[in-house]
Amino acid sequence: MDNLLEIENGVAVSRKLIPQVPFDQFYRTLSDFIRNDGYIVQFFCYQETGSYHLLAVVRNKKLYVVATETGATFKSLTGTVSEKFHMFEREIAEQYGIRPDGHPWLKMVRYHQNYTCEKDVFDNDYKENIPGNYDYFRVEGESIHEVAVGPVHAGIIEPGHFRFQCAGEEVLHLEIQLGYQHRGIEKMLPTVPRKRFPIICESIAGDTSVGHNLCMCQALEALANLQVDIKAKIVRSIALELERIANHIGDLGALSGDVAFNPPAAYFGRIRGEFLNLLQVLSGNRFGKGLVRPGGVAHVMGAEQCQLLRDKLAEITPEIEHVCDLLFTAHTVLARFEYTGTVKHDMAKDLGLVGYAGRACGIAYDARREFPSEIYGELPANNNNVTDGDVNSRATVRRGEVMHSLSLVSMLLDKYEVLESAATAVQMQEHKLMCDSFVVTVNEGWRGELSHCILTDSKGDIQRYKIKDPSFHNWTGLAMSLRNQEISDFPLCNKSYNLSYCGFDL
Repeated sequence: MDNLLEIENGVAVSRKLIPQVPFDQFYRTLSDFIRNDGYIVQFFCYQETGSYHLLAVVRNKKLYVVATETGATFKSLTGTVSEKFHMFEREIAEQYGIRPDGHPWLKMVRYHQNYTCEKDVFDNDYKENIPGNYDYFRVEGESIHEVAVGPVHAGIIEPGHFRFQCAGEEVLHLEIQLGYQHRGIEKMLPTVPRKRFPIICESIAGDTSVGHNLCMCQALEALANLQVDIKAKIVRSIALELERIANHIGDLGALSGDVAFNPPAAYFGRIRGEFLNLLQVLSGNRFGKGLVRPGGVAHVMGAEQCQLLRDKLAEITPEIEHVCDLLFTAHTVLARFEYTGTVKHDMAKDLGLVGYAGRACGIAYDARREFPSEIYGELPANNNNVTDGDVNSRATVRRGEVMHSLSLVSMLLDKYEVLESAATAVQMQEHKLMCDSFVVTVNEGWRGELSHCILTDSKGDIQRYKIKDPSFHNWTGLAMSLRNQEISDFPLCNKSYNLSYCGFDL
């Protein structure tokens, strides 16, 4: 811990306090930390005074940061220390043309030109930056065949390419290629007026508008020393929980449809709409856009809105309990859910899975409990009791989170209504940010750990903005779920994760 600076979630610190150590110490520090049940929150590169620097934010029960300077190459931590680094190192190579020597499967993440030059640091020939323009991993054998799915799919969904190496119906390896949705958000944010930040961050992943925008607002609030009143924090927390409920409910319906159990599929689909409508009650938008802003919220929740939420929760909670019982007691459903798409606990730890994907494998990490922001420090945590790592576990964990979030919203409404302080709506404006500072924010989005990180320069301008969606950790978990499974189980496994394409592609 000697080379690590302990930091707090959403609290800005001077960059002078961040340990800048030689790479050998950086490598040993991260190696020791990760091997002792540590996890990576952020690991990225930035450029300063003509040099490249690596910065890592890691966690156990606390948050820490460390940095180093590097040249055109650095020793990969993926091949020798932990698979948790593999995606971060690939991203660094793509963005800055710096090669992690010894990386076992170095390929591009999003297929875009790097930020600084035209270096070719990859294992294959990337003359054209087009997703899929590389050699896929191949399983050799006379009976092996490939099945390619996407990037254009039958449903109205985002593009992604899935290549299955199969022996008959059994999947030996699944390789997932994304990058089709890359919009250059990280590179764009430091160049635009900050009043545009909420609009951009609400669109990082449309189903996580509240979560991503909350991370951004908390970071700017820390750097601008903005105080958020308690009522605004409660409204933000309610919105985050409504977003969680709507998405879990929608996916339980999709899982029902994937096993041809149509009554709960229709029922869950209707209920999801009810919670999207409650987000509209709070913000005027069914996905929660336009609500969270630096300094608070843009819409005041009055007595009428509180009562609408209370009435709908009272009406719909028994319906959710009923349809969940219908789904999880059906023998035909359990026969498809149980032992399908299993990721063992040790594999989940090695990959660093987060959110319900990790909790379903026995990794009891929830950022609302470990690093509480907003009002979460005053709320009870949830427990997950089904941790076999299969589709059934992921679905059951999500069922439990729906019921827990329903109780949290009721508690938050109680807290809101007894407060005598007046709620005020904030207007978006430019605020001067602290110079030469660093902040990282961590929140539990509905998929898992969301994190935004900002570095400011000597003038208080944003030098580097780093975003991480939980899908960045979990797509490899989906690939591992298909090992030795029948290819027909892919839709079920895929929906049990329901990972983000655009949140990953940035």
